[in-house]
Amino acid sequence: MTQSLLILLFAAPLAAIALSFGIRSSRLAEYATVTAAIVDLLVSVPLLIHVLTAPAIFAHSYIQVDPLGAWVILCIALVYMLSSIYAVGYMRLLDEDGRLPLFYGLFSGFAFTMLAACVMNNVGVFWIAIELTTLISTFLVGFEREAESTEAAWKYIVVVSGGISLALLGTVLFYWGGSFVLGPHYAMTWAALHKAAPAVYAPLLLVSFLLVLVGYGTKAGLAPMHTWLPDAHSESPAPVSAMLSGALLNASMLGIARFLSVVNGTSISGFAHSAVVGFGIFSFVIAAFFIVRQTGIKRLMAYSSVEHIGVQALGLGFGGVLGIAGALYHMLNHSLNKSLMFFGAGNAMRAYGSKEITDIRSVLRTFPVTGILWLLGAVGIAGAPPFALFLSEFTILRAGIAGPYRWAAVLFVIFLIVVFIGFLSHFRAMYFDETENPAVPRVLPGLIWRALPMWLSFLPVLILGLWWPHALWSVFTTISTQITGGAR
Repeated sequence: MTQSLLILLFAAPLAAIALSFGIRSSRLAEYATVTAAIVDLLVSVPLLIHVLTAPAIFAHSYIQVDPLGAWVILCIALVYMLSSIYAVGYMRLLDEDGRLPLFYGLFSGFAFTMLAACVMNNVGVFWIAIELTTLISTFLVGFEREAESTEAAWKYIVVVSGGISLALLGTVLFYWGGSFVLGPHYAMTWAALHKAAPAVYAPLLLVSFLLVLVGYGTKAGLAPMHTWLPDAHSESPAPVSAMLSGALLNASMLGIARFLSVVNGTSISGFAHSAVVGFGIFSFVIAAFFIVRQTGIKRLMAYSSVEHIGVQALGLGFGGVLGIAGALYHMLNHSLNKSLMFFGAGNAMRAYGSKEITDIRSVLRTFPVTGILWLLGAVGIAGAPPFALFLSEFTILRAGIAGPYRWAAVLFVIFLIVVFIGFLSHFRAMYFDETENPAVPRVLPGLIWRALPMWLSFLPVLILGLWWPHALWSVFTTISTQITGGAR
């Protein structure tokens, strides 16, 4: 059953790619992409359920579906579905019908590579899959072919590829360290690294981990390696921005979580957790300062992504069931809420013809319904109750207070307040400030395609903030045991 679900998971986006590139019909490409995304979301739920008791291994151990990977697949599939629906309404506004098959083929290819990374059991092949996400998404970042988007695409591929090269070096060192324990030739699976890590020379293990942390941290947008993220997120088409923030960052954090799992229980475990916590706090601090002084609407969302990837890093670094459960819950909640925020930003940019916050005013007059959703989403993304991110952040805070990182928990609270005030002050201006010569927004066609995914994002954010399903807690405890090995 698991094998059939896995085949369907990858067959759906492959079919969408083939139809988009083969037939070259913009409408067929749209509907093929939406259909593939819906299929992937429907498949991801039973896939997660089937592997909770035991991982499924295929293709001579090159492919493994375990609870952690299946959870990230679910989050990616959710954003893929939401973004593909929104893309139908948004991309038609660009008057690029002739290039839309190319866009949707790349879009599904981007989703395919992220999903593939989640099931790679060979550590080297996992690196290749992550690097493929960079190559494909670069074309999506620069799709609009403006000077700013082209520059952002170049910056993205240079900075991220440089960071990922460090991850490759760290991977090579991990293999070398394992060769002293398992022999000169062995299958470099995650299980093999787990087996070898306790006996590897501690300084070598530490250097290896720090390299992969910096490398995959660059792709995840952890500060100070985040410099590509504000440009790429702000210059991409809005549905691509949602995929970058709500899906790609999760796939990159998966690499950090897996390597953290490898070193748990070794002599460097404490230092490794401290390093992850340090990057998490630094990301939070940097994001807070830039959010307060931000002038571009999508750059505001981008720095919010830096903040929330820092929150996930804090959860992983704090460890324990609370920390890891909070990080995984935050991954889902951020994927939903940030998709909502980029969808709203895309609507505002196209209606007002500007990316500047100062040009966007009286939003509720322009978007009476979706404007309310966007405003409520802003309250949620800033970490306020009763929305889901408050619940996951509070869980991570509890983990920090209960462990040895109380100092980080204190800083976490302080900068949460800074982010809350800074982020919502921008929305107060866009919704309630009046200007003497406000920009005249235009009425946008295709509202249903742009409004539906906002509703589909908002409702779960509200429900998951009021009710943490017990089934999800069971998933998180299973994954926590997988990552920690019962320790911490």
